[in-house]
Amino acid sequence: MAHEYRLTVSWSDDPGTVDYRSYTRNHTVTAAGKPTLDGSADRAFRGDASRWNPEDLLVAALSECHLLSFLHVAAEAGVVVTAYTDRAVGRMTRDDDGGWSFEQVVLHPEVTTTGPPADLDTLHHAAHEACFIARSVAFPVTIEAGPPGGAQYPEDPPASP
Repeated sequence: MAHEYRLTVSWSDDPGTVDYRSYTRNHTVTAAGKPTLDGSADRAFRGDASRWNPEDLLVAALSECHLLSFLHVAAEAGVVVTAYTDRAVGRMTRDDDGGWSFEQVVLHPEVTTTGPPADLDTLHHAAHEACFIARSVAFPVTIEAGPPGGAQYPEDPPASP
């Protein structure tokens, strides 16, 4: 059994890639039946900071996958979740060969439930094990769960390299 995800990434520029500094990094991502996503490179790599970049989208995919997996395992366990917020942080570092790689992503989910107290740590662990995006990356994805109103995280993630 397999699932496929089809999309189109489109870019154009005139005069094109004449040199590294001259071409636009702006592009679009489209998929049938979905709104267009405006993408670019990270600002540190000459991109448009007002557009989504691949690094943002990777961290978002990990955060969303954990959310959806968490909601599933909570429902299966009879735990009623009424709110969930995650302020995820991804860290990318320079490699020995001069390239860049993600070193880690840390999720900071804050969950609100109703009813009897629930073992949220066990649910987060089960969600992490079920998240196929986290299972697919080559760097650690950790969960530092906090209660609603608990630890505060920056509204904006740290600046990219």
